[in-house]
Amino acid sequence: MFGMDHDSFLLLTAGVSIVGLILLITKVRFHAFIALILASLFLGLVSGMPVPKVIQSFESGFGGVLGFVGILLGLGTMLGKLMAESGGADQIAQTLIRVFGKDRVHWAMMLGAFLSGIPLFFEIGLVLLIPLVVIVARRTGLSMVRIGIPLLAGLSVVHGLVPPHPGPLLAINAYGADIGTTILYGLLVGLPTAIIAGPIFGPVIARYVAVTPSPLLVSQLAHERDLGNAPRFDVTVATILSPVALMLLKSLVDLTLPASSSLRQGLDFIGDPVAALLIALLIAMYSFGIARGLDRRQLLKHLDESLVPTAGMVMIIGAGGGFKQTLVDSGVGGVIGHLAVQAQISPLLLAWFVAAVIRVATGSATVATVTGAGIVGPLVVSMPGVNRELLVLATGAGSLVLSHVNDAGFWLVKQYFNMTLVETFKTWTAMETIISVVALALIMLINNFV
Repeated sequence: MFGMDHDSFLLLTAGVSIVGLILLITKVRFHAFIALILASLFLGLVSGMPVPKVIQSFESGFGGVLGFVGILLGLGTMLGKLMAESGGADQIAQTLIRVFGKDRVHWAMMLGAFLSGIPLFFEIGLVLLIPLVVIVARRTGLSMVRIGIPLLAGLSVVHGLVPPHPGPLLAINAYGADIGTTILYGLLVGLPTAIIAGPIFGPVIARYVAVTPSPLLVSQLAHERDLGNAPRFDVTVATILSPVALMLLKSLVDLTLPASSSLRQGLDFIGDPVAALLIALLIAMYSFGIARGLDRRQLLKHLDESLVPTAGMVMIIGAGGGFKQTLVDSGVGGVIGHLAVQAQISPLLLAWFVAAVIRVATGSATVATVTGAGIVGPLVVSMPGVNRELLVLATGAGSLVLSHVNDAGFWLVKQYFNMTLVETFKTWTAMETIISVVALALIMLINNFV
């Protein structure tokens, strides 16, 4: 069409769809939920997908994201509400401020997110820790961007680089890498990367982006409370880290016990993210509620109120998932990936680049890692001298680059931080790109010594 081959036309259609989506939101002032639907329908129809498939693809992506993220948002928001109402968030905030000091509290946020994020999906970690960003920012008077970017960096780095996150695990399988060595290299690359993208970049960008958090979110998570009956610091930390412990336990038994083990099957069940977060919520209903003197009616009131701010957020995130799936089903991701393979570059750079272009096209870090490893794997596993563990990390680093409007995480951060589209690009998108590039540089450096 228009003198182009099919692949070129697909790329043009995808580009027009993404640019059009951004213009609809920023210039025409369409609601993001509606704009994402329109962009998805345009892409699907113009790219030549069968008409029934266009709607089906969007619905599949919408439901696929919300089937996981929606449940986590609901459970995590309830947990965060109870922690905030009990005064637990204040206790953690005051402890961090006291130990690290006001000028270094953003380092505490990065380190806490990096450690707790190892067994946590990014979405779970953000939902669990966002009350801390709000409360620490309020108590210190520091910008939410200065506090929040280090936290996001810690969570994002381990999500893309460190097993047991699904992307790195699947890449390990595709490349035949060793999981222990990959974890070691992932930590060696991840920590300095998180430092540069978080505590170093955060204060810089905070000078240029002033964020006013949603009054509804602030009133829910950060209003003044009498801390006389608040849970102790250790009780609060134990409660919010209980899902972390359960998921970490699941990862450990998966490595040490056979699949037929009944103990492993039981721990796999309670270590599933949804089950672990549900168990944590039940614990919180006691430690943050009943133990603080709340009756069942007060508990129910807090739980009901917690879901109000997430309604619009859930719809936008779901629509972002629908747009991502339309990009995948239209064939755009496959076209970009195979074009990237034709480049004559280092296997590590090739793995990074393939994952990066698929990430930009589809919006999903996990899809980019899995698809990138599937494309690059057959080409490099037979090459002598290729470090397969670093290949996993290079693929994971590429999968984090340039998050934008087709990434559910983009909308999650935008809504929680109450940022405009442009502000989200300046903060979240820039941070993700810094993580990707810095991680790649460190991977190439390590490759010279191993």
